[in-house]
Amino acid sequence: MSGFELVGKLLDPVSRADPYPLYAEFRARGPVWVEEMSTLVVTGYRDCETLLRDPRLSAERWRFFQDDQAADPYPPDAPPSVRRPWFLSLDPPDHTRLRRLVSSAFTARAVARMEAPVARLVDDLLDRASGRDTFDLLPGLAGTLPVTVICRMLGVPQADERLFHHWSARLTRLLDGFSAPDDGNGETPEWVSGTVELHRYVNELVADRRRSPRRDDLISELLAAQDGGDVLSHDELVSTIVLLLVAGHETTVNLIANGVLALLRHPGQLAALRADPGTAAAVVEETLRYDPPVQLTARVADRDLLVGKAKVPAGGLVILLLAAAQRDPAANPDPDRFDPGREQVRHLGFGFGPHFCLGAPLARLEGRLALAAFARRVREPRLVADPPPYREHINLRGVGELLISHAGITR
Repeated sequence: MSGFELVGKLLDPVSRADPYPLYAEFRARGPVWVEEMSTLVVTGYRDCETLLRDPRLSAERWRFFQDDQAADPYPPDAPPSVRRPWFLSLDPPDHTRLRRLVSSAFTARAVARMEAPVARLVDDLLDRASGRDTFDLLPGLAGTLPVTVICRMLGVPQADERLFHHWSARLTRLLDGFSAPDDGNGETPEWVSGTVELHRYVNELVADRRRSPRRDDLISELLAAQDGGDVLSHDELVSTIVLLLVAGHETTVNLIANGVLALLRHPGQLAALRADPGTAAAVVEETLRYDPPVQLTARVADRDLLVGKAKVPAGGLVILLLAAAQRDPAANPDPDRFDPGREQVRHLGFGFGPHFCLGAPLARLEGRLALAAFARRVREPRLVADPPPYREHINLRGVGELLISHAGITR
């Protein structure tokens, strides 16, 4: 089977429930050059780790797909911020500057302050599910927790949080990034209208915060962020807030859902977590390795380079199959076994190098608290359907529904 045919199988929705045997086929071939796509697919752990910090590869992957003839999808009256690239898709010095400004507000101290509020929110969500014999983990916990947390960190009025749930769901396909999000029916794609609506709302939110500053929310901290006299422009600030919402939501949804799914498929590990909630952090790290919320990332070669025996010409795309790399036996022995107790967990679940995820501490906190509470409070949980249905996303691969039956949810 050719590399192009393997990519075709990867795109096939049939592979969504379990792409890992397909990843093993890729990995057995080493770096695979797919001529039809001008793309190199990389699956080895060492190769992926090395390439994520290689300055010859650009994070501005939109350049590979850019079509000079393509029409601007946004209406003329859309806020200028919709056309500004997210800083995770920029290279130095732009990426370095924006990341430094944002990280000065998105600190470990700020995340640590969230532990008690997040724990209360997790318990509140499980309380709401306690009156039903069966509940869907996505709206019941995994899908609601992350967007509520980021909204409250940003200082979004609670009455408006439901809007952010809706916008985040509509923008997820855009963030998935593996294929062009085009509805193909000649109408304005849903992600376009959702993007415009979200940017308009955030523009108004930022303008309101400028008029009436607060000191206890992330927007106020980002407004105050500066480094050597440099500050975020208005459009940079709006674009960053949108990124924090959308990227921080979808990936953490999948982290929590994938962790619960793995625990339900491995009752012994669920029992171990229930007996010792302190192991929840290890369960999160193993979930990030075993079934990560982000399956791949991509870079564009700025110049000709050699990866193994594969040659990549300047302008070629390099797809790093992180989920495959993390099951590389050279990095993690017995990689197909879900084992939170393994001595060392090597993963690239938050990336590596200059683009390492700024939101990693918050995602780890939410994952740890959600998984520990699920194990402690939900009695005799069982999957209603295995495998559960999956959404169409390739990169941000996750379940569309996770129905769980149980014998009760304790206080």
